[in-house]
Order: sequence, then structure tokens, then C-alpha cells
Amino acid sequence: MAATAIPNPRHGLWESLKEAVRGSRQDYTEGSISRAILLLATPMVLEMVMESLFVIVNIFWVNRLGADAVATVGLTESMLTLVFSVAIGVSMSTTAMVARRIGEKKPREAAIAGSQGILLGVFISILMGLPAWLLAPQLLEWMGAHPAQIAEGRNYTAIVLGCNVVVMLLFLNNGIFRGAGDASIAMRVLWVSNLINLVLDPCLIFGLGPFPELGITGAAISTLIGRGTGVAWQLWMLTNGSGRVHIHLRDFRIVPDVLRTLVSVAWTGVLQFAIGHTSWIALVRMVSSFGSIPVAGYTVGIRIFIFALLPSWGLSGAAATMVGQNLGAKKPERAARAVYLTGLYNACFLALVSLVFVFMPEMLVGFFTADAGVARHAVDCLRIIGMGNVVYGFGMVMVQAFNGAGDTRTPTVVNVVGFWLCEIPLAWALAYPAGFGVRGVFMSIPLAHIVITALGVTMFLRGGWKKKAI
Repeated sequence: MAATAIPNPRHGLWESLKEAVRGSRQDYTEGSISRAILLLATPMVLEMVMESLFVIVNIFWVNRLGADAVATVGLTESMLTLVFSVAIGVSMSTTAMVARRIGEKKPREAAIAGSQGILLGVFISILMGLPAWLLAPQLLEWMGAHPAQIAEGRNYTAIVLGCNVVVMLLFLNNGIFRGAGDASIAMRVLWVSNLINLVLDPCLIFGLGPFPELGITGAAISTLIGRGTGVAWQLWMLTNGSGRVHIHLRDFRIVPDVLRTLVSVAWTGVLQFAIGHTSWIALVRMVSSFGSIPVAGYTVGIRIFIFALLPSWGLSGAAATMVGQNLGAKKPERAARAVYLTGLYNACFLALVSLVFVFMPEMLVGFFTADAGVARHAVDCLRIIGMGNVVYGFGMVMVQAFNGAGDTRTPTVVNVVGFWLCEIPLAWALAYPAGFGVRGVFMSIPLAHIVITALGVTMFLRGGWKKKAI
């Protein structure tokens, strides 16, 4: 119990928060688990907030261009989730390998694992980006966009999907920092990226000052510049020795054994997140059958939901790092205690979020849209999804704990059952045969989250993740 006690007075809450933002050299395999979670989760939460701001800012300004523009952003972002699934899958496996090597006190091997992750990510992003650039109009058509949306948004979709290498590297490099315990570096990178996007977005969308008026295309260009700047800074930090992982230029060569291990963990990690993200694509495709207004409402509602979940993803990321490093240090029981404690914190946080979603969704939605039709669907989305937040808060930590251990196969099975065998069939059945329409699609989301949590907790308690070797 001593390991989970509240930090002593010399490491009070305020002092620990300042250290977390500034950057800590804490050994996360020793000392208070509560303090370790705080030091890791705080910058990870802020990092997640910054990442989501890219889309939130875009929707805020694009909303001024009309429902068609907002719907185009929603359709494109739904397709971008496939890129996210690959980026998160590869970065997650890289995080697990880096964390394990850091826990074993092998920083050079951690650097090599990081360099192999970067090489793999660049190769995959090129394979995905080139076809997306060329086939942007066809992709929008396949997602249910009508001709006016395609004409207005084809360049936006081509830039966002075709230049996905910046998304890939942003996730990958920050995954290296998180695995090493340098979460504050990842946070500061996204601060700078978002500041650039915040300034450029309205300028390039509406043609303020000397900037050209590019409409929705301007949103894509400003985001690309912001993320690209962040990637450049990440690579500089990784190669100049400022953090715990120092990648030398000579490390950017293929190391077969390390790359093979990384791929063996990454492919199921990619599949795991692809399963979840393709389910979102299926949902937005169903919603699009009811028209542009429901899609715009769904887009606003889901973005608020994801934004509210960011602290939860930060906590889950902290749990994953704790698991990886403590398994490397041969302390599996400490890793398990960290997961239980983080899950409790997350469930308490999401209980508060649920109260806001259920009783005050109009206040949140009103900030993003004045269209009564769009607002009505967004409010329904938040209110219905909020019903399952508390349960999901514990489950998402459990799932990320498997990833931190390098066991990406168990969460893949959990996601297949929760998303493909539960969420998608339920969404179709509730929306069409049962006659609930768009609300039926929304209702499938909390039901799937409950299934995922039940399976995740059951598999975690079996303890096989403690023996995973990477």
C-alpha cells in the first residue's frame, strides 16, 4: 500500500504539477505510484488536448462556411481515422518497446527501437498517402458526399489524407517520448503546432490581411504547416540528445531483428485501432444516409466527446508507460497496481463528464454551431453517449495496459467483439429496422463501450500480459 500513497509534503500536488509540465527525471519504476501517474498523465493530457484542438479549431472556423463544409470535414476526418489507426498502432508498439528498454536501463536499444519505428511509419504513410491524394473525390463520393460537397472539399481531403506523413510522425515521435517518460516534450511540441494552426486557420480560410482566401482548403493547409513544424521540432529533439532517448543519424538504417519485433507487435496494434476506427466510418456512413444536417451534428457531437475524453487518454497513456517500464524492471505487481489506480481515477473523471453530457449538452454544442438542426443532433449524440462513459473509463485503461505490455493481440480481440460484432450490427438494427434513425446509431456507441470494458477487465485479471516478451 505504501507504493500507492499520496506523495509526501515535499512532493505536494502543486509542486508535482509544475514538475510534470516542466519535465521530470523521475524513475517510474520506484517510489509512489500516484506521483508517477501524475507526472506522466499531466503532460499526456495536455498533449491530447493539443492534438484534438487541430480538429476543434478547424470545425469552429469551417462552421462559418456552412453545413456542407462541416460535413466534408466530418467525412474526411472519419477517413483520417484509418491513418490514425496505423499511426497509433505503430507508435503504440514503439512506445512499448522503448518503455521496456528504458525499464531495463538500456537507452541505446531504446533509441534503435525508436528509429525503426520512424522508418516503418514513413514507409507506410507513403503507401497510404499517394492513392489518397489521387482518389480524394472518389473517396468522398464513397462516403456519401453529394456533388456540391465533393466540389468544395476535394482539395481539403487530398491535402489531409495525401500528406498524412506529418500525422504519422507526430504520433510516432511523441510515442517515443512517452515510452521514455519524456511526456512533457511531446506536450510542448503540440503547443507550438497548435499555436501555428490557431493563427493560420482563419487567415487562410477567410483571406485575412495578405493571406489568400482558400475556404475549406485553407484549413487543411494551416493544419499541415502546424503539424509539419511540430514534426521538425520532434526530430531535432530526438537527435540532439535533449531527452532520455538520443537517436543518432546512423540509427536510421534497417536493423532486421528490431524491425521484425516491432512489426510483429505493430501489425496487431494497427489492426486493433483499425477495427475501432472503421466502426466510426461505418457509423458516419449510416448517419450520412439521413442527410448533411445529421452528419454535421454528429461531427460536432463526436468532436466534443473526443475532446472530453482527452484526459482519459492521457491517464491511459500513463498506465501504458508504467506497465512497460515496470515490466522491464521485473516489477509486474507494481504495474498491475498502477493500472487499477489509474482506472479508478479515470472512472471518477468520466463520471463528472457524464453529468455535463446528460444535463448540459446544449451549453457545449452552442459554442460550435448556431444551426438549430445541427445542434439538435449534436445534443442527442452527447446525451446518449454520456450514458456509458463511467464504465468505459475503467475499460479503456485496461485495454491500454495490454498495449503497454506489448500484448496488442488481446485488445484486438476485444475490439473485434465490441465494435464489429456489437456496435455496427446494433447501429444498423436500431437505426433502420427498429426505426430510431440517427439516435439508433448513437445508442450503439455506449452499448459497445460496456461490452469492451467487460471483456477488457476479464482478460486483464487473467494476468497473461505480465509474461509478454518484446
